[in-house]
Amino acid sequence: MSLVTRDGSALSTARRPRDPDITATIGGTPLVALDRLFPPERFQVYAKCERFNPGGSIKDRAAKSMLEEAIRTSKVVPGVSTVVESSSGNLGIALAQLCNFHGIALVCVVDPHTTTQNIAIMRAYGARVEVVDRDPASGQYLPARIARVRALLEAVPDAYWPNQYANECNALAHHHTMREICEALPRAPDHLFLATSTTGTLRGCADYCRENGLATRVTAVDAVGSVIFGPPEPGSIRHPRRIPGHGAAIVPPLLRPDLADRVVRVTDYECVRGCRRLLASESILAGGSSGAVVSALQRSSSSIEPGATCVVVLPDGGDRYLDTIYSDSWVDTHLRPYPNRSPHHEQDRNEV
Repeated sequence: MSLVTRDGSALSTARRPRDPDITATIGGTPLVALDRLFPPERFQVYAKCERFNPGGSIKDRAAKSMLEEAIRTSKVVPGVSTVVESSSGNLGIALAQLCNFHGIALVCVVDPHTTTQNIAIMRAYGARVEVVDRDPASGQYLPARIARVRALLEAVPDAYWPNQYANECNALAHHHTMREICEALPRAPDHLFLATSTTGTLRGCADYCRENGLATRVTAVDAVGSVIFGPPEPGSIRHPRRIPGHGAAIVPPLLRPDLADRVVRVTDYECVRGCRRLLASESILAGGSSGAVVSALQRSSSSIEPGATCVVVLPDGGDRYLDTIYSDSWVDTHLRPYPNRSPHHEQDRNEV
């Protein structure tokens, strides 16, 4: 069908496909070789660089998956609903961008470890940000954040909580992450190293491997003092967790005990060393959980078979950590007084 304009030319009324918008750029992140940091003569290492998502982190994938499913099922109605979520920073930014795009209000509950830059970015997208203090009973921030989310759900009309720690769409988003990794390589990697917090990335990647019969061994990188894979090890109180992005003070409902073949726990100081080695060797400015993954692989290198292919997932960039991880004065003040390494840093899956 066509209409005729005043000059007699035909104007087509056929509907063309919608042009890509900013949400279409989520995913498809590059896989780059880390040959300078890990010389390939013994084994090959590639990094999945998630900072190239539009919101700057791997959390864009989970936010898109959770929010679009909530809109599809009418749990969230643009212009009516308010999304309420707890975040240490990256998921909050991802949700803020997507909620702004879809015309949805967002209240994000954070804690003092969330950087001022991350809070400023969320507010720039129009999110309301609330900062809570430690939970009096546990001394942890996460229980306090979740308690505030529950209170907001009661107080805010038409509020919806994606609940990244229990939402299956969080994990499903990372089937795509693992598929992209496999499609970028001649064959599936022998080893996959990834940071854990909600365990959405771990669950999604591990499930993809098993559903497709892949022999990839998955190493979950956790923080010293975290309870994800069991009670904190003796002495972990000497390693306060100040770097967000991995570790948790609760066991996420998404976790299954058989997801990881191995668990490696790292200190904040090791995160900093990993970040700085990555920057010095590869010119990659990465965030704290990326440094944790790099340190975990370096520590595990003696157990990796010659000729193996390893992939590390780098969740975000380091530009939001310039005042912490890349600040010598911050490291001297907050991290150097503590031991550099946990005496019980690694477990096989059977020991978890």
